[in-house]
Amino acid sequence: MSHTSPVFDVVIIGAGAAGLFCAGQAGQRGLKVLLIDHAEKVAEKIRISGGGRCNFTNRDLDPAAPHKHFVGQNPQFCRSALSRYTPADFIALVQKHGIAFHEKHKGQLFADRSAEDIIAMLLAECAAGQVTHWQPCAVKKIMFLASSAYPSSATSYQIDTDRGPVQARSLVIATGGLSIPKIGATDFGYRLAQQFNIPLVERRPGLVPLTFDGAGWAPYAQLAGLALPVQISTGAKKTRMAFDEDLLFTHRGLSGPAVLQISSYWQEGTPLAINLAPTVDLPAALAQGKARSRKLIANELATLVPSRLADAWAQREADWQRPINEASDKALARLAEQLARWELTPTGTEGYKKAEVTLGGVDTKALSQQTMECKTQPGLYFIGEVVDVTGWLGGYNFQWAWASAAACAQALPPAGH
Repeated sequence: MSHTSPVFDVVIIGAGAAGLFCAGQAGQRGLKVLLIDHAEKVAEKIRISGGGRCNFTNRDLDPAAPHKHFVGQNPQFCRSALSRYTPADFIALVQKHGIAFHEKHKGQLFADRSAEDIIAMLLAECAAGQVTHWQPCAVKKIMFLASSAYPSSATSYQIDTDRGPVQARSLVIATGGLSIPKIGATDFGYRLAQQFNIPLVERRPGLVPLTFDGAGWAPYAQLAGLALPVQISTGAKKTRMAFDEDLLFTHRGLSGPAVLQISSYWQEGTPLAINLAPTVDLPAALAQGKARSRKLIANELATLVPSRLADAWAQREADWQRPINEASDKALARLAEQLARWELTPTGTEGYKKAEVTLGGVDTKALSQQTMECKTQPGLYFIGEVVDVTGWLGGYNFQWAWASAAACAQALPPAGH
């Protein structure tokens, strides 16, 4: 084995949220770190997140109950990492770097100025850890070199890159998921897992707009651009999940926070139930309208829900296209019922191009929840979105990136051992 190729304590592949954070933390522990990414720029996903302001964590996260805000085959897996590196820890780092931030709602924290401030902070942390950074640089091949002498051997992985081969004792995969391929997402992490026989959980787009077939959606396509607060739910009994968030109508279907949230729980072929007026007692309001008004139903309805929605809804039945005082009680009851429980079944999603995250990934059963190291492959770690842990919208996925990166960085064997 030639020793001309450079040797690092750890090579981290993927310079997104998890990879950058892990590199900085490991470097500051005194490890010799190489961070590699195939894209031109670091952290594109941070750059575009939160409308360019980066929703970097969520104050409401409860590390003792990860199943409240995370999905995957075993949401409890992330408890250890989340409890050791909390939102308060990341907030302290943001404050140390003098970055102003604000809470939008529901615990969601955003940088006041720009996501670029968060990226600059992560790069400064890497600089403080003297991290070597190769970018753009593609990884061509990875080989495991360790003999039975492990763990005493100094090097265990050879990584062939565009800039030549390197060797490392530890290898961290922080390559993210399949979401938003136009900013460089690939299946590299999943392919590498397969190379080392690490099991994968089936992947699908998460936090993604939902679509409906053209003909079925035609009556609602005219509502594109309309947003309103709703309660949205899917599943029955124990599997039922509901969110109170804003809904956005699109030309092809539904989006907005309500739909992105529910998409992680929605199973193909199952319906959604949407209450389009969650804060209104519709039967009472319509009965009062009937008693005192001669306006068209659509006009009365427009005092309770957005007028475009009221108009589109009244079009659905002849019984609803008349003055409210001439409508039968039955027709008004049906109108109230359908607005409060609009049932519809999506035909699909907008796919990875519009998905904010990827559901599924490296099976948590294969990893140590304390260290993120593979149980069957010494020195190989997976962190961040590549793992089968997906958070809610609102800063939870970034907090998982920071926490899993910190758990890994603390667990990496010290330099020279």
